[in-house]
Amino acid sequence: MSAGVRGPTNLFGHPTDQLLAQIDSQLSQWDSEKGKPITKISFGHFPLSFSALSHSQKSLKDVFLKHSISAYLCGHLHTRFGKNLKRHHQSNENFLSSHEFFQLNMHQKPSKSAKNCSSQAPPLKEFWEWEMGDWRKSRAMRIMAVDRGHVSYLDIDFKSGTKKTIVLPTFPLDSRFMLTSSFHQMYECQHMVPFSFETIRCIVFSLSPIMSVVARIYDTRPGSPHLIMETTMTKFVRDVSRGDIYAAAWNYKAFEDPSPDRFWLQIEVTDAMGRSTLSELRPFSVNGLSTKISWTWKEFFVMGCQWAALYYPIFWSGIYLMLSILLIPKICLIFSKEQYSYKTSICEKGLINCIAWVLQDLYRIPVVWFGILGYLIYLISCPWLIGQVFTDGENRGYMTYMGWVVKNFNNSEKHQYIGSPDIMVVVLSHFFFVVIPSILVAGALAAERGIYKEHFLSLSGKKEDDDSSQKNKRSVKYDNQGCRIAKFLFVERLFRKILLVVCWAICWKHFMVSINSLFL
Repeated sequence: MSAGVRGPTNLFGHPTDQLLAQIDSQLSQWDSEKGKPITKISFGHFPLSFSALSHSQKSLKDVFLKHSISAYLCGHLHTRFGKNLKRHHQSNENFLSSHEFFQLNMHQKPSKSAKNCSSQAPPLKEFWEWEMGDWRKSRAMRIMAVDRGHVSYLDIDFKSGTKKTIVLPTFPLDSRFMLTSSFHQMYECQHMVPFSFETIRCIVFSLSPIMSVVARIYDTRPGSPHLIMETTMTKFVRDVSRGDIYAAAWNYKAFEDPSPDRFWLQIEVTDAMGRSTLSELRPFSVNGLSTKISWTWKEFFVMGCQWAALYYPIFWSGIYLMLSILLIPKICLIFSKEQYSYKTSICEKGLINCIAWVLQDLYRIPVVWFGILGYLIYLISCPWLIGQVFTDGENRGYMTYMGWVVKNFNNSEKHQYIGSPDIMVVVLSHFFFVVIPSILVAGALAAERGIYKEHFLSLSGKKEDDDSSQKNKRSVKYDNQGCRIAKFLFVERLFRKILLVVCWAICWKHFMVSINSLFL
């Protein structure tokens, strides 16, 4: 039931070539142990979707595929974007390897190819990436087991209280999250260890003595789960595991089926206190076929998008968008004879005329326009943060949109542009939730200023009239105009108040992004 489980920890989001070489060397040491079953599991902080390439265009994914690890566990996102933050990685010549931008499905399936059962055939390279919940906020814990080379796990939620009994099925494997390609090839070529298929197995952790363990298999082909097998499991005495291992013999060939989710397994445990605990009802496939499981849009957003590859295209797209908003209206105002204003936008209705009027009104306030342009230039060319790095040498480092620049302990060389995941979160959030909204709000305030100015002048304007008989009417007219001006000030200027509230929200967002960046 046991195997060697090792892996590098504290993996950086922007690995250097030296770090990748170190990880490669550590994993190679376990490859060299011939004749021993080795299951390799790596632990890191960031998801691979946030991990950038090294200078030699290598990635953590490439190293993990090279050494055929079983799983990579990370814990940066936890459950903030969903409880299904999992991703299957596989090496295939039809994929773009580390340079792909998106993975639409949780399972990365290779193209169909001829079965190669030769002993000289290279093993299929694949591994699972499993995000873990956190204990501090979610009170979540994960138990993992390695059963004759196959990895299974169980996530436990302690928010509802402590668990008196915990049941982790280890075989047959969950068809949603097993290494399907390797398992399927092993089964088709009959390279699996026969006795590993001959029993249903689970691990049970309990505060009270266990009285009975029963395995049930359901068939979903009739439309609803139908019990087709029920068998009592016996305790497998062995001192290696921290839990009690139970097993039951079965005829696994009776459950061969082209559907990966036809048969479902559930285990019931009864302790000495009479408490009954049921495991999760999970699908299984002895053929090694995978059950389709989809991300939600939030899960796809953080796991299916390769943000390290998308970062610079998104960043420069944002820069070009903001420069276009600032420069195009200026060019039109200088070189074009057609000038846009509130009156022209009213007369010539249309979205383009309205946008042109708003942006040109922004340019008519030079202090604001040049201030925004200067800020954009600063963000591109200057450090965003400068401070002392927590090292023995008390060096100072700084952050740009490309990453952190810090020195080694011996001040011999600089680590340039490290920490890509944190930089991506800070930079893109600041651009799209602070800078761009600020430009739009500034344009809206400038347009509102122009509307107010023209409306006020139209209400307070005087006409020459020599007819003395109109003096009384004129005084009444001015009184009415005064009421209209007061009404305009009270009602129409509500738009400015709303914009000022939006400005406050943007300032608060800017403050929170700055605070978060200081504590990354």
